[in-house]
Amino acid sequence: MKRQRNLPVSGFTLAGLALGLGLALNTVNLGAQTENPTPSTSVEDRQKAQDERIQKLQDKLDELQQELIRLKAASVADLSTRHITTAKASAPPPTSISSTPAPQEPPATNPPNSKSEPFAFADFTWLNGNARTKDTPYATKFFTPEIRTDVNYTYDFRHPQDDTISGSSEIFRSSEVQVTQLGVGGDFHFDNVRARLMTQFGLYSQTTPRNDASPARGQWNLADAYRYVSEAYGGYHFNVQHGVNVDAGIFMSYVGLFSYYQFDNWAYQPSYVSSNTPWFFNGVRVQWFPTEKLKIEPWFVNGWQSYGRFNNRPGIGGQILYRPNGNWSILGNQYAVGRDALGVGGRTRYHTDDSVEYKYYDQPARLISKSAATLTGDLGCETGGGVSCFGNGKSGPKQSFLGFMLYNRIWFDRDRYALTLGGGRINNPGRYLVLLPPINGATAASGTPYFTENPGDPYKAWDVSVTTDYMPSQYFTYRLEYNHRVANVPYFSGPGGVTPPGGNTGAPGSFVPGWAPDLRNSENRITGAFLVKF
Repeated sequence: MKRQRNLPVSGFTLAGLALGLGLALNTVNLGAQTENPTPSTSVEDRQKAQDERIQKLQDKLDELQQELIRLKAASVADLSTRHITTAKASAPPPTSISSTPAPQEPPATNPPNSKSEPFAFADFTWLNGNARTKDTPYATKFFTPEIRTDVNYTYDFRHPQDDTISGSSEIFRSSEVQVTQLGVGGDFHFDNVRARLMTQFGLYSQTTPRNDASPARGQWNLADAYRYVSEAYGGYHFNVQHGVNVDAGIFMSYVGLFSYYQFDNWAYQPSYVSSNTPWFFNGVRVQWFPTEKLKIEPWFVNGWQSYGRFNNRPGIGGQILYRPNGNWSILGNQYAVGRDALGVGGRTRYHTDDSVEYKYYDQPARLISKSAATLTGDLGCETGGGVSCFGNGKSGPKQSFLGFMLYNRIWFDRDRYALTLGGGRINNPGRYLVLLPPINGATAASGTPYFTENPGDPYKAWDVSVTTDYMPSQYFTYRLEYNHRVANVPYFSGPGGVTPPGGNTGAPGSFVPGWAPDLRNSENRITGAFLVKF
């Protein structure tokens, strides 16, 4: 049945009601004036008749008043219906005595999240390899920006004449202020689509590609194509359990616990286990979070910290990260199958890297506000192509890697100051993971006759470091560090340096008649750094 729509009260309706009321009053008055009582009518009868007329007039006034109220209410309700058109109206429609209150829409609320974000149950900014920033300025729903700067000055007690430091993947020049890394980028995220880009300018853009031999195979100069990029990947997030991310591109490996970015670390120069193992992988990864405390991450990658393949087979690997509570972090990285010796197609590499971090003291209000320790152990080998994993024999000399590193950090005065003591040791016969000194412009692809990497070549080294930090802001660190490093063979730059007198001569790494680099078995240096992350 069609509902009849109430019309609003107009000026004509109200005027009509007033006119009708006036006529009724006039009629009563005229009747009273024209009445001619007869002598036989008593005073009581006249009074009774007048009372009845007054009562009728009162009844009429009451009826008109109720009709007026009803019409006003209908008019307001109709206007409310026509003007409130969305559920986001700031106020409910007005009500009247003749209408029931309109039902109000309940306020919008976010649906309950039954699956919490992984590792969000505690504060893990104390971890070595994790940035200690707790928020990002100017983050939006679509983009979270990131800016990093790393500027250092290193004093080498041997004073190499060419200011070149050997055997480090973090420090490259002495007695100079140098920009190690300037990175600008961030994370893009919309719906379930995700991407990350971090650029790298400064010395990292030259030294990181230099340590990758894979661009020597094939065309298109991969070292130049990627040198200004430290991270670049895109992917998709699946709402499965506590999340599944599938990403492809260049991503950080964190093999060796330390981060590629010095701001995130407890020390500026990490020990050999970290410095000699991959910082990045180029490939595909899947990050699966079955619980908020566990990550399982398989990899399919081109090779061992390489832009391309070294031979005819890529590598596979993975990471398992478990954090049972806010005081522990247990990490395991595994790598296998890859054939990562340039020009030696039958040699296969295996590696395991495992770390544990433990925060054993946390009293923010005291002078010593926090203390934590880390222990990392690595074991690896190569087999085939003239070398063996299991000792010298008919398959060739032993080609293996064994190392560990241990660090302890103490924070003071509400985490504004910190002191870190640490060091480590490695044994790497065959030198397949030892960083090649940049003698006469040598690269990982060129090699050099002055420091060979032949099967069976011995290499043992150890180091210690003392690091002090002043952190006036979550975004800034002043760092001062002392390093003492030792090897069983000449390896570190001496006073004569590693550059021929007339500069690099001939092809990179080539032999220069009548000249030899000045290599020493130890080095001592002090580094001061300004580290920024927004």
